[in-house]
Amino acid sequence: MSRRVVRQSKFRHVFGQAAKADQSYEDIRVSKVTWDSSFCAVNPKFLAIIVEAGGGGAFIVLPLAKVWQIPDYTPVRNITEPIITLEGHSKRVGILSWHPTARNVLLSAGGDNVIIIWNVGTGEVLLSLDDLHPDVIHSVCWNSNGSLLATTCKDKTLRIIDPRKGQVVAERFAAHEGMRPMRAVFTRQGHIFTTGFTRMSQRELGLWDPNNFEEPVALQEMDTSNGVLLPFYDPDSSIVYLCGKGDSSIRYFEITDEPPFVHYLNTFSSKEPQRGMGFMPKRGLEVSKCEIARFYKLHERKCEPIVMTVPRKSDLFQDDLYPDTPGPEPALEADEWLSGQDAEPVLISLRDGYVPPKHRELRVTKRNILDVRPPSGPRRSQSASDASLSQHTLETLLEEIKALREQVQAQEQRITALENMLCELVDGTD
Repeated sequence: MSRRVVRQSKFRHVFGQAAKADQSYEDIRVSKVTWDSSFCAVNPKFLAIIVEAGGGGAFIVLPLAKVWQIPDYTPVRNITEPIITLEGHSKRVGILSWHPTARNVLLSAGGDNVIIIWNVGTGEVLLSLDDLHPDVIHSVCWNSNGSLLATTCKDKTLRIIDPRKGQVVAERFAAHEGMRPMRAVFTRQGHIFTTGFTRMSQRELGLWDPNNFEEPVALQEMDTSNGVLLPFYDPDSSIVYLCGKGDSSIRYFEITDEPPFVHYLNTFSSKEPQRGMGFMPKRGLEVSKCEIARFYKLHERKCEPIVMTVPRKSDLFQDDLYPDTPGPEPALEADEWLSGQDAEPVLISLRDGYVPPKHRELRVTKRNILDVRPPSGPRRSQSASDASLSQHTLETLLEEIKALREQVQAQEQRITALENMLCELVDGTD
């Protein structure tokens, strides 16, 4: 008589639980744009959600610590002027992804089939990959140190790209044979995890070795549904969570070196379908409760937290569940990465919990349009008096601009002080 052997795994009993109603975020008009995106981003301090608005591009940011409560003496108003505007795409942008280790490096991809990598601190285009994709780009993912990209495209091709060389280093046509969009993410072992569809419109997952794209490491059929499976991968536990657009469930798998390599763990099910999903970084979880993942499920008009927990009896810190994890500090500057340097993420310990910094400011250095070197090559002759006058005019303009900036900053500080004073007076009368 054969005996079934149960695979040993510390994540075998992970279970999901929706937060109570008073911990959800109500009355949010989630965007109805027909784009296969998560519509949501989250970090340990804030939750950002794409909302319905004429013309698109609107989003709401909510503090996680104080639900619908205005922080004390802090002026809160709608932001209509961005810190910086990045202009370069000819059609709408549907994908944004921060570099995992370099400061202020942001990737964008749009309907123009172009990937642009920016230095947000200066507003400059670092790299433009405009001839690698013949059709709409469905997904883009960095590897752990940001040296490679994995992309999927409407032409059914999975590509591994070296962005600094502007070259495709490996590719696989029809990793999933269906016509519906694919998704791809890097694993910590350097493999590529993909989701897609078969020819018969069945949803499918795959695991690939980019050094040998001929055969998949694993390929599993899932079910029949039209919703694109969005993969959320946790490199610390090597668990991948699959959230289908329009589904009412989250399925999760553990990726290991043992066949069949992608092991089904469990499914969290709820009653209402999901419009999108946000995934909290590991440093934002409650380690005292053995929480290993937290999602923010978007409904039609609300956002609901969902917590994934490993059941443990001990209240002590669980070292095996929480290895050192990537923190918020960059390992490289933008110009260092562009020059060819690579670095792994700067890791932090969660033993004592993670406390987000009170204030992290994006410093933007905009290059003055007047501070441009003259073009090389022949030019018209200029008298000494004309040159002296031009130099004097340039210096005068620069001084005036500097004075105006200082005046604006002083006025902003004065306005903030007056608003805080008004808040104190209002509180005193209550």
